[in-house]
Amino acid sequence: MKANKKEMIVSALKNGTVIDHIPSDKLFEIVDILCLKGLKQQITIGNNLESKKLGSKGIIKISDKFFEKNELGKIAIIAPKANISIIKDYEVVEKFQLSLPDEIEGIIRCANPKCITNNERDIVSRFDVIDKDNLAVRCHYCEKVMNKEDIVLI
Repeated sequence: MKANKKEMIVSALKNGTVIDHIPSDKLFEIVDILCLKGLKQQITIGNNLESKKLGSKGIIKISDKFFEKNELGKIAIIAPKANISIIKDYEVVEKFQLSLPDEIEGIIRCANPKCITNNERDIVSRFDVIDKDNLAVRCHYCEKVMNKEDIVLI
């Protein structure tokens, strides 16, 4: 007799946030940009897990951590199709797929060394997203267009 048994590879979370459907090759980039190494909360990281959507995926579960808008923006730049689940008392209270916003503010550095955002301390970088599929942005101030490979997160 064959048992039809499903097991959770990564344990359940009581309260916190789950970032799921991260492309496996982007998982540790997200760990770095969110500065997860310094957190005191319990963090569970799984990589190269089986995924019908991606083939293989990464997942991050963080106890008692709920992300701010700018943190979600950073994740969206690296893994724009990742899912975010907010967990309270072991229940998913909110779930959504990340997507790039129309405008990105304060999380990307302009590649133009002469841009005002690189020369004035009080000016926050601001970019219009001009291609969400291939990730291309245009600086609001100097109009420099940057592709995914040019983007540097602050």
